[in-house]
Amino acid sequence: MPRDIPGEYYGNQLLRSGGSAALNFGEAQGTSSARDYISKPGICLKELKESRVNLKILTKVNYGSTTSRAVLLKEVEELVKIIATIIKNKR
Repeated sequence: MPRDIPGEYYGNQLLRSGGSAALNFGEAQGTSSARDYISKPGICLKELKESRVNLKILTKVNYGSTTSRAVLLKEVEELVKIIATIIKNKR
């Protein structure tokens, strides 16, 4: 991300939402109840969707590296599908 105000804002937000998704999924691995196991991935899914929206905004305004955005967006899409499937199967 460029080192300007929008780059700092969107970059930091992407770092927080992506990091939160990873940490919540890690917490889900240590839960003792099915309810908790669904709750934590649910939070993870919300954070991944936030990351996806962030990347789509950056793509729409053509901000930052096109290649990096495309790779990250593809990765987020795959993770959203995986986490959604985990939640669906656990219910």
